[in-house]
Amino acid sequence: MTHTGSCFCGAVTIEVSGSPEGMGYCHCRSCRSWSGGPVNAFSLWKPQAVTVTKGGDKLATYNQTEVSYRKFCTECGGHLMTDHPPLGLVDVFAATIPTLDFQPGLHVNYQETVLPMKDGLPKMKDFPTEFGGSGETMAE
Repeated sequence: MTHTGSCFCGAVTIEVSGSPEGMGYCHCRSCRSWSGGPVNAFSLWKPQAVTVTKGGDKLATYNQTEVSYRKFCTECGGHLMTDHPPLGLVDVFAATIPTLDFQPGLHVNYQETVLPMKDGLPKMKDFPTEFGGSGETMAE
């Protein structure tokens, strides 16, 4: 399966193929600040599953830490994805790929939430142990 997405103005388009490695919500201050929303809906992909199909020359990167390389369009400022080299994954923001059947499996960094969500999904205090977190969950 292949999904196509773009930035706000359409100058940069991307394609993801196959199935995501995981989907969920991030509540950390960094993602909230970057996304401009109270929570970031993510879909994680292997790097080889993500291709910039148009506007690669208009794709810029900002990284505050070595964990997250945030990608955005230089024309409209639209956010597209974040490379996470230590994890070997790319977070393509769920809103970027509108045809993806978003099926979240968990919440991460829930200790930082500003928008409590009662949806029955696991609420990770930080990250699962596989991603260097404590693996601790929190109550809804």
